[in-house]
Amino acid sequence: MTRSAIDLPITDDDRRIARLAALAIGLTLAEAALPSPIPGVKPGLANIVILLVLLQHGWRAAAWVSGLRVLAGGLLLGSLFAPGFWLSLCGALASLSVLALARHLPTRHFGPVSLSVLAAFGHIGGQLALVGAWLLPAAALIKLMPVFAAAALVFGTVNGLLVARMLAAPGNDAAELSGIATGARDG
Repeated sequence: MTRSAIDLPITDDDRRIARLAALAIGLTLAEAALPSPIPGVKPGLANIVILLVLLQHGWRAAAWVSGLRVLAGGLLLGSLFAPGFWLSLCGALASLSVLALARHLPTRHFGPVSLSVLAAFGHIGGQLALVGAWLLPAAALIKLMPVFAAAALVFGTVNGLLVARMLAAPGNDAAELSGIATGARDG
């Protein structure tokens, strides 16, 4: 076996991010299989993982997990560089930007539910901005906004409640979240 000229050390953080990204990718694939009554409206199940990572490991780890999820989801769903990929990427970038700003808000008023709702509105806002610039005229976009805003509010609230419940579970800590994807801890 030929040894690589580039020797990159793999840290426990790298392994944790890979496991959490795998979990987010799995949720993305599962969600893609779900029928949607309104095209483009999805519950954002992978955003649960992103929010958990943000709250337990910080924004940088959440950004890695989100970016890996978008890229791998595009590859695995066969939509890499197709319009759906760009919509997902714009939504993820806008959501991460909102979460980066929201980290500076008082934590006693902005917990998992409000952060999830803000992220959901950021996500749909990023997607609608791209759609408005690329695909639809402004008049058509305005008609879609109430539907997407309502979906962002509902799914953002539900996902935030799920995150709050997971964080409040007895014995919950960062190591347990890291073991979700494999069902076991590093050995």
